[in-house]
Parts: sequence; C-alpha cells; structure tokens
Amino acid sequence: MSRTRSALTSALAVNRRTVLAATGAAAVSAGVGYALRPTDSQAATTTGTAAQGAPVAQSRQAPAVPLAPYTRGTTVATVAAARTASGFRRLGDGPGWERVVRSELAAPKAGRAGRRTALAAFVQLTDLHLIDAQHPLRLEYLRSADVHAWRPQEALTVHGAIALVERINALRGAPVTGTPLHFAMTTGDNTDNNAKSELEWFLKVMSGGRVIANTGDPRQYEGVQNSGIKQYWQPGTTARDADKQRGFPHLDGFLAAAIRELNSPGLNLPWYSTVGNHDSMPLGCYASHGDSWLTEYAVGGKKLMSLPAAEAKKLQDAIKKAKDPRGVGFRDLLKAHARDMRSVTPDERRAPFTPREYVRAHLDPAYRGLGPVGHGYSTANLDAGTQYYSFRIAEDVIGISLDTTDAGGHYEGSVGTAQMKWLDKTLKDNKDSYAVVFSHHTSKSMDNTRPDPARPGERRHTGAEVVTLLGRHRGVLAWVNGHIHRNEITPHAVGNGRSFWEISTASHVDYPQLARVVELVDNKDGTISLFTTCVESSAPHRTDFADLSQTGLSALYRELSYNAPGGRTDLAGTTGDRNTELVLKKG
Repeated sequence: MSRTRSALTSALAVNRRTVLAATGAAAVSAGVGYALRPTDSQAATTTGTAAQGAPVAQSRQAPAVPLAPYTRGTTVATVAAARTASGFRRLGDGPGWERVVRSELAAPKAGRAGRRTALAAFVQLTDLHLIDAQHPLRLEYLRSADVHAWRPQEALTVHGAIALVERINALRGAPVTGTPLHFAMTTGDNTDNNAKSELEWFLKVMSGGRVIANTGDPRQYEGVQNSGIKQYWQPGTTARDADKQRGFPHLDGFLAAAIRELNSPGLNLPWYSTVGNHDSMPLGCYASHGDSWLTEYAVGGKKLMSLPAAEAKKLQDAIKKAKDPRGVGFRDLLKAHARDMRSVTPDERRAPFTPREYVRAHLDPAYRGLGPVGHGYSTANLDAGTQYYSFRIAEDVIGISLDTTDAGGHYEGSVGTAQMKWLDKTLKDNKDSYAVVFSHHTSKSMDNTRPDPARPGERRHTGAEVVTLLGRHRGVLAWVNGHIHRNEITPHAVGNGRSFWEISTASHVDYPQLARVVELVDNKDGTISLFTTCVESSAPHRTDFADLSQTGLSALYRELSYNAPGGRTDLAGTTGDRNTELVLKKG
C-alpha cells in the first residue's frame, strides 16, 4: 500500500502560500470540505497590476484519511466493446486497458510504490460539444461530401454529459493512490455552436439542474432527423435512409424522448472551465460576432438542411484551409440558398454568445454548484476582456488555464503576447510550486497566428513557443488539453534537464467518449509520477432499443457514436496514451 497524504492542509487551516498570494489582492474566504467557497481566481488584466500575486483560488479540501486504490468504474476494469462483428454493432462489456509505465523522461525506480506521497488528483473532461441539434447554423449538409460531418448521436449529447457527471460522482477517489479528487476541469469545446442554449445546458449539467435539450417548437423536434432527407438517420420512420442501410434501427418515439426534460445531479466536487474554439466562435471557426445577418439567421425561422456535394465540399475546404475566417463566404452561401431552406420555429435562445457573456454566465450564482465562484473566471476577466486565469490546486501545486482560441477565426489556436508574458510571470512568481497547465488546443494544433481583431497589433504565438516557455520553468509537470478528440500523451524534453508531459484526452462526443483522472505523486526518489486513468460515462455498455429513458438514451449515445459512419477508429490512442504512469525527474 502506498503512503499518501492530504493534498491540502487540515480543516480550518488556510495554507501559507494562499495567504501570501492574497496579500494585496482579494481576501481569501476559507471553509471546510464541500463548504469551501474560493475567491476569484487570479485572472490576468491588460495592465497586469491585478496579477502581481500568486493564485488565490483553492480546490476542494481532502479528507485526512485517503481511500484505498481501486479499479471499479474505470477503463482498467472494463471498456465498452463490440459484441457483434458486422452491421450495426452492439456493445457490451469488454476487457479493461492495462496501465503502461512510460519512461521516456525518467527511469522508474524500484520500490517507488511504497515511498510515494500524493500531491493532487483531478478529473479532466474535454470536448463535450453539447449540441443544439436543431440550430439553423449547423452544417449537417456537409454530410453530402463527408459522411462524418454529421453524427447520428448528436441529439443525445446532453444525455451523455449527464451520464459522465454521474460517473465522476461515483468515483471513490483517485484510482491509483486512493487520494480524494479535488476538482474537475473542462478543457474547452463545452458547447458546439457558440449558442446561448448550449451554454445554459452546459452550466446546468455541470452545476446541477433540470435541462430540456430542445429549442424551437417545445412540442416536437424540428431538424434533419425528421426531415425525410435520406442522407440522415430518420429514426421514427421506416424509410430506408442511408444509415438504416448500414443497419441503424427504426426507433419509434426516439425524437420525442430526446427532447424530454432531463435531470443532472451536478458534479459533487468543485469544477473549473477552460474555453475552446467552439465556445468562442460560431461553428468553432468563424470570427463573425457582430454580423447581424448571421445572428438573425441563427435565431430565425429558416434552416438549410441539404446542399449538393460539390458545394458542400467547397465549403468544407474553405473551413479547413481558413479561407473564410470571418464567415463572409458562408453568409453568401446561405443567402444564395434562401429558397432551399425549410421553415422552423424561431428561438432567441439560439443567439451566439460573446466571450464576455461566456465569462458572465460562469459567474452567475445560479450555476455555482459546489464552486468555485466563476469556475475559475472572475470579475477581473470581465474588466480585462480575458479568459485565462490561475488557481491553487494544493499547497505546492498551482493550475493555469490558458485561452488558446484565436478570435481572428479558424479552429486551430495560438496565444497572444500579453498572455505569454502573464504565463511566464505566473510561473516565475510560483517557482516553488509545481504547475499543471490547462488549455483547449494541443501544442501541435496551435499554428494559427491570425491577428485578434480586438488586439490587431499583438503578435500571436504557436504551440512550439509555448512548449519552449514552459520548458524554462522547472516546476511544470504537465500540459493537459483536448481539441484533437484523441488520446495522445507526448513527452517534452526541453533541455537543462527539464521536462514535462503533454496529456491530450479524447472527446465525449466521438467514440470512445472518455474523461481522464490525473494523479500527481512524489516518488521520494528524485522523480515524480503522473498517473492517468480513463473513465467512461455511467451508462451501461449494453443498450436496449426499447429503453428510451434518460439512462437508456445515454447508453444509446455511446453505441450510436461507435457506429457513426466515417467515424475514426484510432481516437482511443495506443495503450501508452490511455492508462499510464508517466515518470519524470524533479526539476
């Protein structure tokens, strides 16, 4: 049995670093256990004057007695797997994934399991992509050129997210060390289409509440799945659409069930939020805030549901190659197809939200849940127009949440000079702490250096530059991110004996629909280990087509994603990208 310690100081005590960090900043509001109400995180401002101290926000305090290691409810025990070989493949319980020790950055030393002490443990959720499946701006019609451009499971994203919350709530602690989980972090693309409806659903799923994943007509679904268009799965009819020809079932009542009221218990631990490109821009790629025509189209009563393959291919290529970052060509295409649109019920809730509205929504007391206030964001972010911040994870570990979206358009990312300077300063000011950095984009997907319209004179920096910056600080242990919808763990050896791990986790919209537990431990032998353990949602692996309950639909969400036409089969990554022990030298 490994020896573990509480990752925070004992009840009623406020750790020394937090008190020092609060000097000259906001006062710390301390509490005990679930009653802990952290103050605003240390957000960046345009001048930097409010970010002179170290982070002041804390995550949940841990009970004094650690839990025992366990595997139940994790992918170490079992993983959904196909139990039929062809057609529409049904899922069941499959063998778990082994834990792989990775030693590219340091050699693991014998006996470390008996010496180690826990530093912190948390859960990462990423790329939930909560989808308003009836939204007029959605690009389902790209399926005429790319079968994967629309997913048959898209009406069930909220069901799947709630089941993931239920799984996290049921975890007994960190699987390897047994230490309590201190917080959860969502690393962006929490919404799919930058719609206010999706943002409300996300905040209710995370903090708890009742959700109706439906916009437009409150009595019925209005979208591509009851359009009669055969390139989409039409679950409520016997029509031989393209997906039924692949074996997809006929399910009477599916659409009515999909828009019924749901209930989320909310996470039973504090949670933080990182912004992604789909949270920042319509369709995750268009810098079209302020385009009144597109805004009116988003909330209006017309929706384009089909497009010839040649035009769909041209639009998809323009998105992939960032030929139309402001969405001007997209707007012109919609205008040109006005006569081809179908009538839907208008709904103001489908309006796009701005970055400022995103931050303000997180600060709304209605969505506090177990905190912290703002879920990392603060009034300082509102004042400065920023979406990055830092917070204290444990007595000797800080967290840093970056904004890697490029407001100039396109789905790949970068960061501005002001944020790079703030990141460097935050790490310097906390040189005696370990650091975990969170972002949406990976280092390899940060190659979009288009200027930010709000800061046209500011240089943008790539992921490679961020890697170099992080490598200058000995306390950086990990960079945790998403965006690529694939499990991928990358070692970064950056010279002077300094190194860190980049941990990218698969999405929860595409199979295998995972989240990840990360544990930080000191091996007391000159090395640190980071344990990563993937978890699925609480939905049963086996589905029942007759079960259209909330639980039944969350199971179907997984099975539909497994069978999605054109879906990639490599998103789970290799064994070394899933359940791991990542070893590195102390800086």
